[in-house]
Amino acid sequence: MRRRGMTMGFAGVGVLALAVTACGSGAGGSGGDTGGGSGKGSGKPAAAEALRVESAVRQATWTGPDGTYRLKIAPERLARGTAADLEHVQLDGDLKGMVPHYLTVRYTNTGSAGLSRPDPESNFTVTLADGTPGKAISLWNSNPLATASSSGLPDNCDKAAPASVAAGGSATVCQLVMLPKGQAATVAYADEGGDTLLWKVGDGKGDDGDLLPAGTTADSSSEDVTTKGEAVPIRVTPKSVRAGSLADLGDYELSDTQNKMVPWYVTIEYRNAGTRKLLPVMDDGVGVRSAGGLDVRPLSLLDLSFSRPGEGEGIDKCRGSIPNTRLQPNSTLSLCTIHLLPKGDHPAMVSFEGESEGEGEKVKPLMWRAS
Repeated sequence: MRRRGMTMGFAGVGVLALAVTACGSGAGGSGGDTGGGSGKGSGKPAAAEALRVESAVRQATWTGPDGTYRLKIAPERLARGTAADLEHVQLDGDLKGMVPHYLTVRYTNTGSAGLSRPDPESNFTVTLADGTPGKAISLWNSNPLATASSSGLPDNCDKAAPASVAAGGSATVCQLVMLPKGQAATVAYADEGGDTLLWKVGDGKGDDGDLLPAGTTADSSSEDVTTKGEAVPIRVTPKSVRAGSLADLGDYELSDTQNKMVPWYVTIEYRNAGTRKLLPVMDDGVGVRSAGGLDVRPLSLLDLSFSRPGEGEGIDKCRGSIPNTRLQPNSTLSLCTIHLLPKGDHPAMVSFEGESEGEGEKVKPLMWRAS
């Protein structure tokens, strides 16, 4: 039985409403004490640490209640706060220990119709070097009689977005994004047209965290289905991560969404470091997380090349030939997996999940930088 030690579920960004428990405005009494740092006790937001971020303006689309609109869009500022910024905010359990980041974006309505209730900022996220996306959240004030914001977040990140933006008009909005500890690497926008827009934070590399350098050999295990599920030690080495062409998959039936994406080929070498033979199915444990924050499992394709000449030829360089026999002890085998990503996105992290060695035991997943 396969027992994967890791469930990777970071795809997408949810918007979560939080209750602000402090009362009154920053101008009056203790209710204005909203965080640590230089702002503590002053009634003013603590200064957030500004991070260098690309600010190139890109063409984008956003879908609202009345249709899809064309925009010009770009991050304008990114700053990292501290937990003290939210000391008066009730955080859900999965957000505790995360670090608030304040992402200010500017967009211009380039269409001929006005935008009603626009929120393109909610399509933005900030990701770590391994592709882990932040969680965008909004705040609501639990004191309806307050005359001003009771949270006092840096960069006006507790202010409401505009109710509308006229044709040709622009808006600047701050989005509060909670990130696990680590150095941000990328700002990403999920375009409504299906593509992903990326901007580097700093040099775009973030920090290593638990990531292994690309191409590093690491130890894991694989299930030996011929001996009642006992795990066999293996050595795992990522060999290459490269983009392909959608034409490579021309002989396969893809969905409308998949037909707008780009295949990425991940080749990994496996060495049987045990004393028993292995079936060559290790590629089941491969995953990719993208710079845009998507978690992507391998694409399953039914190869009918035995019945229709030419079928699958476009991806033969990736897939190669998989032996019908088992992998012998001290022998190696390279397998390639195919992962579909939106245009503009690219793999940030490659992972491998080995099988457990027994009931209740888990194998630590391996994670490498994609490049």
